[in-house]
Amino acid sequence: MRKALIIGIDNYAGHELTGCVADARAIAQVLQTNGNDERNFDVKLITGPVPGADGKIAPPPADQTVDELSPPGGVSRALLKKEIDALFADDSDIALFYFSGHGAMTNVGGVILTSDFQSYDEGVMMNEILAYANKSKAKDKIVMLDCCHSGAFGTPREDGTNVAELSEGMTVLTAARDIQVAMEKGGHGIFTSLVLDALNGGAADLRGHITPGSIYAYVDQALGSWDQRPIFKTNVTRTTVVRSLPPAIPILMFKKLTEYFPAADAEFKLDPYFEFSNPSADPAKVAMFKILQKFYGVDLIEPVGEEHMYYAAINSKSCRLTPAGRQYWRLVKEKRIP
Repeated sequence: MRKALIIGIDNYAGHELTGCVADARAIAQVLQTNGNDERNFDVKLITGPVPGADGKIAPPPADQTVDELSPPGGVSRALLKKEIDALFADDSDIALFYFSGHGAMTNVGGVILTSDFQSYDEGVMMNEILAYANKSKAKDKIVMLDCCHSGAFGTPREDGTNVAELSEGMTVLTAARDIQVAMEKGGHGIFTSLVLDALNGGAADLRGHITPGSIYAYVDQALGSWDQRPIFKTNVTRTTVVRSLPPAIPILMFKKLTEYFPAADAEFKLDPYFEFSNPSADPAKVAMFKILQKFYGVDLIEPVGEEHMYYAAINSKSCRLTPAGRQYWRLVKEKRIP
């Protein structure tokens, strides 16, 4: 079971936002399926109403395939707490919580604001969400917050209590530090735009796996030192795949790494008979060279003493595994790639 609770709120009386519902809809849409259209997460999408240009509540996009709950009065504190409790209540494989909306700092910590916010009752405290997640029996818990001051999630309180402890299997990604605001651009939060790019392939490894760590690395590299800084906190003992895409090369082809290179530091000897343009080319060697060229194209191997694989073959040089190639070689050797 892979469950995702996706929340987007634009309607805050007197403090309206414009891109949070769009953020939530886009995240829900991409998490619902993997890149091959197979089911990924069982998604529950809840948003506040979005007034159209005519003042009427605008419906979800016609091409949206995720069911959407949008209470007329918006997302209340009671509703949000109820749904968070339900998300983390069982032993699902992954329980993922995503929020896009207003966030704030109070004297007792960070809070995500609900549509019915008021002074001294702004919404749901970030530490409350952390408590739900920490007590959950879900194997992996992932919290993603695109709101101002979101970095306060999991930050120790000044009274020294242990509310900042992350239980095993817990991962947190936030849009900004606890003292920063989260910016919007082009109808989406900057953080969410980058997360969407990551989920759509920017953070995929050669097997097509996208993990929380690779999502954070993608977002982190895209933001400069003077921009809002995303936060990543985790306590995990295994790698969790959030979304899968078709691999860069066929999975079965990875096995050729250990076939062609019996040791991680071995070199594969080439000669002119590997090159198909050679009138005397060996068909069996040409077939092998095509596979080696595919490995070269994804930086798993490199020619030795030549700039290109073609010249390595023509000049009877060799090729070897790159550092990335040695990593995938080990994965095959340890049967972590089937």
